[in-house]
Amino acid sequence: METKDQCPLDFLKNQLYARQEQGNLRSLRSGAGLVDFVSNDYLSLSQNGELRERIAAEAASMRLANGGTGSRLLSGNYPLFEEVEDELKSVFEAEAALLFNSGYAANQALVSAVAGKGDTILYDQLAHVCLKEGAWLSRAATVAFRHNDLEDLEARLQRASGRCFVLTETVFSMDGDVAPLLAIIELCEQYGAYLIVDEAHSTGCYGAAGAGMLVAEGLADRVFARVYTFGKGMGVHGACVAGSQVLKDYLVNFGRLFIYTTSLPPHSVLSIREAFRFLRANENLQQELNDRIAAFQKLWPAFISDTAIQPIIIGSNERARSISSQLQEAGFDVRPVLSPTVQRGTERLRISLHTHNTKQELEALTSLLLKLVG
Repeated sequence: METKDQCPLDFLKNQLYARQEQGNLRSLRSGAGLVDFVSNDYLSLSQNGELRERIAAEAASMRLANGGTGSRLLSGNYPLFEEVEDELKSVFEAEAALLFNSGYAANQALVSAVAGKGDTILYDQLAHVCLKEGAWLSRAATVAFRHNDLEDLEARLQRASGRCFVLTETVFSMDGDVAPLLAIIELCEQYGAYLIVDEAHSTGCYGAAGAGMLVAEGLADRVFARVYTFGKGMGVHGACVAGSQVLKDYLVNFGRLFIYTTSLPPHSVLSIREAFRFLRANENLQQELNDRIAAFQKLWPAFISDTAIQPIIIGSNERARSISSQLQEAGFDVRPVLSPTVQRGTERLRISLHTHNTKQELEALTSLLLKLVG
């Protein structure tokens, strides 16, 4: 209980001070003017002039409302939204798709709605926090399994009670590694578990028209629910859940983050449509990204990822911050990822590769990294 001598905000200041002492106090900063090795704009679509012009021209001709105006169950359900969902379900080879304001909202709404008390949720220990929060909100029993460890997952499937849901990602955001999708699907089928896969960091980068890794590998129809986000590889904003029509109808009725949220602005939904249409006509961008990844792998001898996310483990918050600052002083926007966001001892630099990164930029970055990291 606060005393009369305490400032009402002292408890907040104390938490901030403790975090500062631990070396992981966060602050906002701009990377303007620096070479981008931090954003999730893997295909550089957010800055693509042709796509920008297409969106602007379509928006002008359609005379779109400036905002969503309300939830989709009230005033915020425009014909454009359902048209775009129909296009998305085709791209993702699903029976239905439902738009959400963000990947975070989509994952949390999905997981918290489909599972409940008496069920079991098994999640990869490195899954994004929005999946974990959805699990905690569901009131189901929640258990982490070791990262990409099939034996540990199977052992926990054998002990699960009630309906069992398994949560994983295609490309993991901190290590850039990929889940053993087929093996996980086969385990879920063997034990009757419902698999939910987050394709946040594979949307756009894999599959026809950016449909993601599950579609690219012919596995989409064997997964209960998939979440696709559009603020990374697609360069715009928003997300969707893809699955059965029954699942879509269920989320419209029970997904709290869908029901009680003002809808996306129509301009954002138009941008989603145009981004996928643009990528369908420019799938060479995926190969350009793969070329950048291959070039980085040749230049950086200790690479561990075949995706656009390249982690360089530093091992302490202080040193990760220091190296990041030196890189920024040299003109490269590379950010540290600190504990507790990642496990203590695995603090790192997280390098994101993009189609707009030139060979010269890659060479200059890796040359400096070799000097700073050793």
